[in-house]
Amino acid sequence: MQRSLAVTGPASPDLVWARYVRPARWPGWSPQIRSVDYPLAELAPGTAGVVRGPCALAVPFEILAVDVQKRCWTWRVHPPVVGELTLVHGVEPAGNGTRTTLEVTGPALVVPAYLPVASLALRRLVRTG
Repeated sequence: MQRSLAVTGPASPDLVWARYVRPARWPGWSPQIRSVDYPLAELAPGTAGVVRGPCALAVPFEILAVDVQKRCWTWRVHPPVVGELTLVHGVEPAGNGTRTTLEVTGPALVVPAYLPVASLALRRLVRTG
């Protein structure tokens, strides 16, 4: 199943992109992420890490693509039991702020359940401060 969403907010595209490509910053805007184990300061294709969530949940991931010029990136996450998800993120200017997009592909039971969580995180991603 594939679903998409988009969120617009007042943060600049440069700030939103910086929050995205530096995994150490993910817990600051994504409430479901407690920490990230990742070998680099910024995302790079062909690398992998682990996102740590509530209740000691550890979700391995791999970075498939990063396009700095287009401000988009793709990763695949491997949550326990539910199968893998592929997520494509984008950042673009929108008026005086930013529009961020997400396309999620994965199991039909997981994708719709993940969208509200993703929407909350993206709203926090595009806010200022």
